[in-house]
Amino acid sequence: MTRGPTIVRVAPSAGHSGGGVKCCCCRCCECINFGYLTSQHGIIKLAEAMLGGLCQSLLVKYGMSEASAMGSAFHSFLTTASACLLTTSLLIACYVLSSNSQQLIRQSIFEFVFNAVACFLYLSASSYMGVAVNIYLYPKYLFTTMYAAYPAMTAVYYIGVVVGIVHGVDAYISYKYHKGIR
Repeated sequence: MTRGPTIVRVAPSAGHSGGGVKCCCCRCCECINFGYLTSQHGIIKLAEAMLGGLCQSLLVKYGMSEASAMGSAFHSFLTTASACLLTTSLLIACYVLSSNSQQLIRQSIFEFVFNAVACFLYLSASSYMGVAVNIYLYPKYLFTTMYAAYPAMTAVYYIGVVVGIVHGVDAYISYKYHKGIR
């Protein structure tokens, strides 16, 4: 079976759509869609960005000194967190700045594919990081007082699993949206 042409319809915004910032007696910057941030999809995207940013900051602050001990597990997780955080941040910026781009991007397959790939990358990088942390950092943690890298990197791979699951849920929701299943 071949699929016919896809028709993309963008609902026009009528007058005061509730977007922008309410000043004394009027609304300013109506092109900005702050309402997106309180929607279900916006909350999921914000959770992905905040958890991904937390992973990245923990990796940079506590893991850089132990990067050589963890090897490619550290670098693969840092690459995953950086790439997914950048893409998620760009999507949030596009969705907040333009409700039209929100409709167009969400109807395309991009959002589904990105979230599915991000889910796979986070889950695989977390499992690899978990093995490396427990093999290389745990012995140092047992014999070194005030050794902060082990608990921080343990938190990173646990949070990575959570972010992977959140991206998986977002992929499922995006797939349903793409196929028109409500």
